[in-house]
Amino acid sequence: MRLHHLFLCASIALTLITPQQASASCGFIKDGDAKALCRAKESKSSGQCGFIKDSDKRAYCRAITGGGSGQCGFIKSRDLRSQCRAETGGGSGQCGFIRDSDAKALCRAKESKSSGQCGFIKDSDKRAYCRAITGGGSGQCGFIKSSDLRSRCRSEAR
Repeated sequence: MRLHHLFLCASIALTLITPQQASASCGFIKDGDAKALCRAKESKSSGQCGFIKDSDKRAYCRAITGGGSGQCGFIKSRDLRSQCRAETGGGSGQCGFIRDSDAKALCRAKESKSSGQCGFIKDSDKRAYCRAITGGGSGQCGFIKSSDLRSRCRSEAR
């Protein structure tokens, strides 16, 4: 009887924890900047952005968590600045300025909210990530070999 009760309690706890699963995925990311960015996206608050050491990534984080496209101007990296502007509504067509072909396809997929562009991504991990975050669901994340990207994927995919 006790074993059955323990199993029932564990099942209820897992059911209650499932909605929290996405935010827990950020804790598995090893890279400190990526972990802080993941937590900022999850909380939709720029509070975690201050923990990011890289100034470009910190400005990107602040922009996408509510600071708006004006923050993107502080980013030195042309590719990240264009991605930032695309994600914050700072002008359509910004993805076209990204030189890296995989990053450009990912940006276009996010911008269109469609997985059609994901097929143009050469890197299989990034392709699975793209498909997951553009509507394929977190099941796509299981195909990702990189533990940091897989955790990020599980946090962002719905």
